[in-house]
Amino acid sequence: MTQDNSTPEIDPAAEAAAAANEAAVVDAEARLQELEVKHAELSDAFLRAKAETENARRRAEDEVARARKYAVEAFADSLLPVKDSLEAALAIPDAKPEQMLEGVHATLRQLMAALERNKVAEINPSAGTKFDPHQHQAISVVPAAQEPNTVVAVLQKGYLIADRVLRPALVTVAAAA
Repeated sequence: MTQDNSTPEIDPAAEAAAAANEAAVVDAEARLQELEVKHAELSDAFLRAKAETENARRRAEDEVARARKYAVEAFADSLLPVKDSLEAALAIPDAKPEQMLEGVHATLRQLMAALERNKVAEINPSAGTKFDPHQHQAISVVPAAQEPNTVVAVLQKGYLIADRVLRPALVTVAAAA
């Protein structure tokens, strides 16, 4: 029996392919690890951005809710002196008509000032003003000695609040001849 002490022959092409495969696996594992780290960073950034967006949305909702809740605070505050004046007038049972009339005029001035401070303006068109359907509501059309489609009389004043019609003025309008 003879013993073969020769080393098995290694195919250089197979050895190169194995080395290339091993290098590719190492590169792929390194790339996979890089991508996993990048994924973790992006996931963390996404979750932080999502939480920040949710917090901003919640803060905005809270601000809107507070604004709605206290929107009339300034208006109510400006009306309190009017209420005080009316109560003071009622507290004087034996007031003379002249005193009452003077008090009513003073209270009306207070009310007009309060409305003005809160951007509430009257719509009180004068006779002959062109009818504006955005600010006026025609109650009737009457024959008149003025141009057609113009205001003849104001039956009830209207009001604007910051350029928005709160209540249109009730008017009569001149009929077409």
